[in-house]
Amino acid sequence: MMKYQTIFAVAALSVLTACGSKPQSDQNDVETPVSVQELRKGSISKLIHTTGTAQAAYAAELVSEMSGMYGLQRNPATGKPYKLGDGVRKGQLIIRLENKEYENGIALESKTLNLEIARQEQSKQKALYEKGGVTLSEMRNTDVRAANARYELENAKISLEKMNIKAPFDGVIVSLPHYTSDSRVEQGKPMVGIMSYASMYMDVNLPESTIPYIRVNQPVRVTHYTLPEDTLKGVISELSPAISTETRTFTGRVRIDNAEQKLRPGMFIKVDIVVEQADSAIIIPKHAVLSARNRKYVYVVEKNTAMARQIRTGLEDDESIQVTEGLNEHDHLIVKGFETLRENSRVKVLK
Repeated sequence: MMKYQTIFAVAALSVLTACGSKPQSDQNDVETPVSVQELRKGSISKLIHTTGTAQAAYAAELVSEMSGMYGLQRNPATGKPYKLGDGVRKGQLIIRLENKEYENGIALESKTLNLEIARQEQSKQKALYEKGGVTLSEMRNTDVRAANARYELENAKISLEKMNIKAPFDGVIVSLPHYTSDSRVEQGKPMVGIMSYASMYMDVNLPESTIPYIRVNQPVRVTHYTLPEDTLKGVISELSPAISTETRTFTGRVRIDNAEQKLRPGMFIKVDIVVEQADSAIIIPKHAVLSARNRKYVYVVEKNTAMARQIRTGLEDDESIQVTEGLNEHDHLIVKGFETLRENSRVKVLK
């Protein structure tokens, strides 16, 4: 490594001296003010960027399955009628439709009595059969009547439940059309929209060229312009193997952890897919890297003197780049004021 750096230093000195108009001795007499960064090991990732719209993992638009008089219920958490933004639990009653004619037509009470009578007859016939008082066929007929009575009662209860608009899952009310209390609502009218977005997803289109890098369960980072300080986590949950002949892209789905509900359904978000990551690596700002004759180099400070170091690089993101060869931890990298430096230039480190 030392030989490698020394050869480059001599070469860099020759190039930079030839390009200058002042003698090297004059340049070395001037202390150039610079800012430095002590290098520490960190992590860096190779990312593939894409954008899209965040969608709630669970969403439902409930409509009236029958006509009836509208009755918005009270939220037990607030004691007030439900409103937009209220949280609901699975099974909570939100709206009740009253329709006495419909309810009477179901005849729930009579169906309950029919089942009770059928079961009594079934028990009686079973006891007689065990004593030889009735045939097997006669006993089976009472089993059929009891089963039919049970089905009729269950269907009646299902029909009555159509009068109740309940939350199908834990979520938040996102739409609630206004109806006057006790006004008649016809069948098929929108009642309430509910979403659960503690978990979200986003459908993405990815270029064909990224196929070798993308896989299921790959981590992603999610950002939104309204949340500049927050990066949410997610994963690639699904990938299509088919390539579109028109766009030369393939589709995928990103699952996003939104437990704190910082993202909202419909937000336009940016997703960075982590396709490769290096930990415990030397990471430097990209702007500090110079080039000459297809070689990359930076300046470090040694005893108030600028020394050119040729480097080899690896992964990079928007602002930083990994150095795989040429720098060591605790080196003092010049990050400002390096533009006019030459090999062995005297520098003054600014605090």
